[in-house]
Amino acid sequence: MALYCVGDIQGCDDAFERLLATIGFSPSRDTLYVLGDLVNRGPHSAAVLRRCITLGDSVRPLLGNHDLHLLAAAYGTRRPSRRDTLQDILLAPDRDEMLEWLRHQPLARRVHHGGGDLLMVHAGVLPQWTAEETLAYAGEVEAVLQSQEFAGFLQQMYGNSPDLWSPELQGTDRLRVIVNALTRMRFCSPEGRMDFESTESASEAPPGLVPWFDAPGRRTLNTLIAFGHWSTLGWLDRADVLGLDTGCVWGGCLSAVRFGTTLADRERCHVECPQAQMPGA
Repeated sequence: MALYCVGDIQGCDDAFERLLATIGFSPSRDTLYVLGDLVNRGPHSAAVLRRCITLGDSVRPLLGNHDLHLLAAAYGTRRPSRRDTLQDILLAPDRDEMLEWLRHQPLARRVHHGGGDLLMVHAGVLPQWTAEETLAYAGEVEAVLQSQEFAGFLQQMYGNSPDLWSPELQGTDRLRVIVNALTRMRFCSPEGRMDFESTESASEAPPGLVPWFDAPGRRTLNTLIAFGHWSTLGWLDRADVLGLDTGCVWGGCLSAVRFGTTLADRERCHVECPQAQMPGA
């Protein structure tokens, strides 16, 4: 039995298929966690969702910002952008099945493996949050997404404020901060105020900002966190964080990590990807 995490697929189903073949993935034996952004920008988003659904519980995704964008576009609360490649889902005869499956996926997951805990999110974790709080706050959003009020929430989900967490936040403001941290954040201030403008690599942090995982006093420092979302960061393998977005849709690689008997025992597996979109196009 093998445990894998894979970075942003973004509709690149051919690369996903090749990666599964490369690692010899067996749905009866192995488990693959997908770190969000299953869809959009690549050419075959519907095929990615169908493949994941077919593989059943052996593939366990979480939601990224592009997955939430698909839900918002599908339910009329967000206008598709000119760079979107979501029509194969939106016009598909099995559209409702795919969308229903997607909105029942979580925003964070944790798995205990080889004596340690692995916390998985799409983008980042605020420095004020513990691993337990991250899962609990993600669960607040998941409960709304899986309720009858989900369309109304999607309409109010977007926005850059508030940009600083407080446990006293309530309602839409509270849920928006949680979504933004887990699916959009790259940089923040040392006290945890989120920035949504900068997409540079971690070595080019704007003045006054740090990569979220280098914020001083981060309360998840002793928990390994795997994440995607940050293609300009690329592959990052540290004792405390594991970044897996290696720019598949931009002509980079689709990367996965295979864990051995412990979380520290791990190796990278990847396949080359043809460029599906030009940055800034």
